Amino acid sequence: MRKYLNGKRLFFIITLLFAVWMLFIDNFNVFHRLSLNKKINTLEEQKEYYKREIKRDSALLKTLKNNPDSMERYAREKYLMKKENEDIFIVIDEPEE
Repeated sequence: MRKYLNGKRLFFIITLLFAVWMLFIDNFNVFHRLSLNKKINTLEEQKEYYKREIKRDSALLKTLKNNPDSMERYAREKYLMKKENEDIFIVIDEPEE
């Protein structure tokens, strides 16, 4: 009976050491894996954001290529371009305090 208890105790100690090794000491421990999963989720969100931006910009590019009026409007709004005989007034709304 005494040998059985020693074997059981030995098994418990080995299992405990293995668990400690896997949780804290190993290169891919639990904390490292949680950190990697968090980074993966962040990168997936960024990937979806950039896919939406690419789709939006592709639609804008298609519109600008097919319609010269929209190209002129875009250049005037985005780059403040003007014709030679025009004046541009920029109105900036100041936030109220």
